[in-house]
Amino acid sequence: MDGDKRSGGFTLVELLVVVTILGILTAVVVFAVGGSTDKAQESACTAEKTTLETALEAYRASAGSYPTDIGQLTDKADGFLRSAPVWYQLNGAADPGGISRTDAGVAKKCPAVTP
Repeated sequence: MDGDKRSGGFTLVELLVVVTILGILTAVVVFAVGGSTDKAQESACTAEKTTLETALEAYRASAGSYPTDIGQLTDKADGFLRSAPVWYQLNGAADPGGISRTDAGVAKKCPAVTP
């Protein structure tokens, strides 16, 4: 009985194998989730663009002309938008009803606006 001094713990090799397996699984999960954030960003850009286009048409139907300033869409009295868009902006009086990407929209690679 004196020769049997082995305790019930894990050996160093067993612990290294487990840590290596956990590292590999973590890497697989990180790369799998990374692609879904790009898709989510693209969906958010598209949703904002569609919302802004809808608000423009609703304003035009209500006021008879397109707004020249984003403040006309976010005004509390009319309430066409809750807040100013982040990735798209109005072109203003030079292009009534037209929208384009902001610098943030270009940086996030939001889809360009086609006339």
